[in-house]
Amino acid sequence: MKVILQKDIPKIGKKDEIKEVADGYARNYLIPRGLAVEASAGRVQELKLREANRARRAEKEQEEALRQARKLEGQDILLKVAAGEGGRLFGSVTSADIAAALQAKGINIERKKIALPEPIKTLGRHTVEVKLHPRVIAPVTIIVEKKE
Repeated sequence: MKVILQKDIPKIGKKDEIKEVADGYARNYLIPRGLAVEASAGRVQELKLREANRARRAEKEQEEALRQARKLEGQDILLKVAAGEGGRLFGSVTSADIAAALQAKGINIERKKIALPEPIKTLGRHTVEVKLHPRVIAPVTIIVEKKE
């Protein structure tokens, strides 16, 4: 019997896949528990439409991420922070600080998307990656200067 999986099932398949399973397994286990539905022509057509919509949505998200990456390209973010002797900061520059600086420039980026392996604790230029999409990563230069 052909079924459309409603959830990921180990050793069977992932959600929204069409699988051929034993009739008894489908009728007595998968369908009653809501793990699968019978793959009728209408449901298969509906699944194809859902997949097409999902693909269009993913493409739009990637295009938006590319647009934001072009905005970020060549951007230098200047942050003035309190520092002591030798260029050591009293605190540190975190992804939240960088997100706030980008926000001030009119670019909305969630702090979670800023890949900062560890907080910046020294003055100078630092390059940080902003992960806008799984396939789109934009480098941003952070310039940390001493506050007068």
